[in-house]
Amino acid sequence: MTEPAVEIGEILERGGDADDVLRQVVSSLAARPDVSWAGIAFVEDGALRLGPAAGHEDEAARVRAEVSFQGASVGELWVDGTLSHHELVAIAALIAPLVLIGWDTDGEAWEP
Repeated sequence: MTEPAVEIGEILERGGDADDVLRQVVSSLAARPDVSWAGIAFVEDGALRLGPAAGHEDEAARVRAEVSFQGASVGELWVDGTLSHHELVAIAALIAPLVLIGWDTDGEAWEP
């Protein structure tokens, strides 16, 4: 099986609407045999709000990785399964520019 970050990189290379690409990312992760569920939470009004998600939740097996863009926390990648935190951090870095689009800046202007 292909490394998760490689699979996600291929999805990102195909491009498309940010929402659609992020849905493909979580679907790809949830389709792995070592993952039962994947989701991306966006920072909104100071709290995390779940966005795209796929699979069947098993919160007891959840691992999380912060998604940050230029030093600002814009969300988290959540996966229920046995992916390592290191793998999640690599994927979070890949998807950060797309998660930024869904990030609530509390009305402040933001230049990516």
